Amino acid sequence: MSEFFRFRFPTGRSGTSTQESERQRIPQPFIKRRAPSGRGAMEQPNLTSYGPAALTPMFWLLVVLTGIAAGLFGDLMMWILFNVQHIAFAYHTGSLQDAVVRAARSRRVLILVAAGLIGAIGWYLIRRYMKNEKTDFDDAVWSGGGELGFKRSLATSSLAEIVIGMGASIGREAAPKLMGGVSGSVLGKWAGLTPAQRSLLVACGGGAGFAAVYNVPLGAALFTAEVLCGSIALPIILPALVCSIISTATAWIYLPNRATYLNIPDYHTTTSLLVWAVLVGPVIGALTAAYIRLMGWVSHHRVKGGRIFVSFPMAMLVLGLIGCFYPQLFGNGKDMAHSAFLGGGSLVFLLALSFLKPLVTSMTIYAGGSGGLFTPSLSIGAVLGSFLGGVWLLVWPGTPLGAFAMVGAVAMLSASMQAPLAGLALVLELTHSGFELIVPMMGASVIATIVAWHIDGYSIYSIRLPAAGETGGE
Repeated sequence: MSEFFRFRFPTGRSGTSTQESERQRIPQPFIKRRAPSGRGAMEQPNLTSYGPAALTPMFWLLVVLTGIAAGLFGDLMMWILFNVQHIAFAYHTGSLQDAVVRAARSRRVLILVAAGLIGAIGWYLIRRYMKNEKTDFDDAVWSGGGELGFKRSLATSSLAEIVIGMGASIGREAAPKLMGGVSGSVLGKWAGLTPAQRSLLVACGGGAGFAAVYNVPLGAALFTAEVLCGSIALPIILPALVCSIISTATAWIYLPNRATYLNIPDYHTTTSLLVWAVLVGPVIGALTAAYIRLMGWVSHHRVKGGRIFVSFPMAMLVLGLIGCFYPQLFGNGKDMAHSAFLGGGSLVFLLALSFLKPLVTSMTIYAGGSGGLFTPSLSIGAVLGSFLGGVWLLVWPGTPLGAFAMVGAVAMLSASMQAPLAGLALVLELTHSGFELIVPMMGASVIATIVAWHIDGYSIYSIRLPAAGETGGE
């Protein structure tokens, strides 16, 4: 693992000495003398020194530039996605799900088969002729010194958004995250940053790309610190926040300044919901561990080489056929989660989606597709929470079904990322709702994360890392 993550948290010494030499923090504070107690400021563990990644004036300038670049690339990726969706399913306003429902079944299948052919040709060419460029974002941050290839990153990100826009069942966030990261990589290399500084800048850029497309600066900064850096010390969270704030504001050039999931009711906590959250936490945690393992297996055994010309169109054909009956499976799952948050769906329907969404997403990855797992994980948690909540209502009625979906989404997202703080903040920002549900959401997410952690310990990011020494990426 990169030495960037090997932070030490020194403690001060008790006593009354006020010698300037005892102020060991880097950078040195303007006030050199200790407080009257003589205790050190760094006894508070997050008030640490820089560590290997020094926050120099040049670094801060690059944080600003990376945030701007991440916001612009986020706009570009979403412009590609939205325009492809509108062309593919012939609509101008409303949701993708509504447009898919209106489209003839034959059109749904033909669009998915076309996506399969486009994706197969594109990824084959990218992986063959750009194989020496690195595009695995997480590996670059954790062990690769922040090195990413710009041309392959842009090509695979654009292709992923095209295929997702045509209905492929995988997350859209991987592309802006990668482009934010590669912005930091290119700028860091140009400025001659150290590997530790470049890794931190790439991590901030990846979180900033995430923030830009979902309008979630706080959740994305926590994602950067909690998931990518494993520390919420000030030298990590401050540049993460700055980069995410700048990228989010920049993205407003094209993307709206509003919640991703609109008109979610302000649900309230009930005794029934509290009890259910405690009981369902272990269930969601165990199911999440199995889901993570599934995604790891299909990622490692993903079809390679020329076989993608058969596997990916076939996978999209199967998705298209299933989508004739369950159009909610098209795309990353955003509309599926939105419907669950609003309390829609019968028990049988919710159970079917809980099973089918991980199936078609894993099938897409195994067949050679490239994309993220953030929204698929959230949407699976939402419909699973709705289903389990609907069963609970048969025993203890009175709680709105959408409240169970909110709790389930936070629990599964937190457990799948192994990041309960980021999971909670992201759902709150995505919905601009749920503050009255914080206690059951936190309870279920903590329990689910602990269970998933003890069962296995991987996240949806660490489980998909390439084999040691393998070049390239998605």
